[in-house]
Amino acid sequence: MNIYYRSTIWKLALLIFAVIIGLSSLLYTENLVKRLKAEERKKVELWAEATRLLINSSDSSEYLPFLSSIVNENNSTIPVILTDGSDNIISARNFEPEKIKDIIFLKTEIARIKGKTKPIIIDIGAGQINRIYYRESIILRKLTYYPYVQLSVIVLFILVSYMAFSSSRKAEQNQVWVGMSKETAHQLGTPTSSLAGWIEILQLKYPEITITEELARDLSRLEKVAERFSKIGSRPDLEQGNIITVINQTIDYLRSRTSSKVVIKTDSDSLNEILIPINSALFSWVIENVCKNAIDAITGEGEIRIHISENEQVALIDISDNGKGIPKSAFKRIFKPGYTTKKTGWGLGLSLAKRIIEEYHDGKIFVRNSEIGKGSSIRIVMKKQIS
Repeated sequence: MNIYYRSTIWKLALLIFAVIIGLSSLLYTENLVKRLKAEERKKVELWAEATRLLINSSDSSEYLPFLSSIVNENNSTIPVILTDGSDNIISARNFEPEKIKDIIFLKTEIARIKGKTKPIIIDIGAGQINRIYYRESIILRKLTYYPYVQLSVIVLFILVSYMAFSSSRKAEQNQVWVGMSKETAHQLGTPTSSLAGWIEILQLKYPEITITEELARDLSRLEKVAERFSKIGSRPDLEQGNIITVINQTIDYLRSRTSSKVVIKTDSDSLNEILIPINSALFSWVIENVCKNAIDAITGEGEIRIHISENEQVALIDISDNGKGIPKSAFKRIFKPGYTTKKTGWGLGLSLAKRIIEEYHDGKIFVRNSEIGKGSSIRIVMKKQIS
C-alpha cells in the first residue's frame, strides 16, 4: 500500500506542478493582453485627437504635417471605423480592402464593437461630433487566445506523457512478473520432484501411515502452484470447463486449511454445471486468492458465501464475506499491485486475479458492494463465449 500511495502522490504532485505552470502562464498572458489593450486604446485616442486637430486646423497650421503623419502612420494595425454623430460611416482603416467598401459589413462590425468597447468621441466643434469605433488588432486577438491554446497543449502533453509513462511502467512490471513467475516455477520443480520420490518410498515401505495421503495432496498442490506460475506471461489455453466443479474443488482444499471459525458456503442456481471456456488451474487460483482475501478480512468468526449464477451470455460468481469491509475510495485500488492493508504480504493476490480474469479470460472482476464493519462482495463475470 505504501508503494502504491507513493506512486500516486508523485503522479499527483507532477500534475499539480504542471497545472500551476499552465495557470501561471495563463494569468501572465491575460495580464499582458490587458496592458496591450490599454496601449492600443491610447494609440487610438492619440489618433482620434490628431484627427480632431487636423479637422479644426487651418491649412497654414505649422503642426499640419505632424498631425497628418500621426493620422496616416500612427495606426497601421488596429481596425477603426470613423462615423458621424448619427453613426453614418465616414471612413474605415485596417480592414481587408474588399471589406472597407462593404457598408453592411462595417455596420455589423460597429454593432459588434458597441457590445465590447466604448467608442472614442471626437468633438469637431459647433456641437457636432464624430465617433471612432475600434477593435483589437489581429496580433492582440491571437495573443488573447494563445494562453488557452498553450494550456490545451500542456494538458495534452501531460496526458500523452502519462499514458507513455504508464505503458512503459506496465511493460516493465509485466517483464518483472513474467521473470519472477518463470523463475518460481523453475525453482519449485526440483523440490517437488524430490518430494514425489520420497512420498512414493514412504507409501511403499510404510503403507499404514495415513499422513502420506495428506503429503501427496500437498505435493499435488505444489505442482499446481508451479503450473500456475509457469503460465504467467504466456497466453493460456482455454477449454470448456465446469466452473462449479473447479470452485468446489478449490473450496474443499481451502476448508481443510482454514480456521473452523470461518465457514465457507457455496450455492448455485444451476444443479450440476455451468460450462465456459477457462483455464482451470488459473481460474482456481483466482477463487483461492479472492477467498483468502475474504478470510483475512474476517476477524474471529465469520462466513464466506459463494453464489454462482448465469444468464445467456455470462456466468456470475459472487464471493461475499462479513468481514471489516472496503472503503469506497479503495474499490479500484485493491486490484493494484502492491496494495495491501496487512503488515506482511506483497499485495499481489487480487492483482493477479484481475490479470487472470480480464486479460486471459476476457471477463471482469470488481467490488460489487461493501460496507465498513459489515462485509464485502466481489463479483466475477465470465463470458460463455470468448470473442
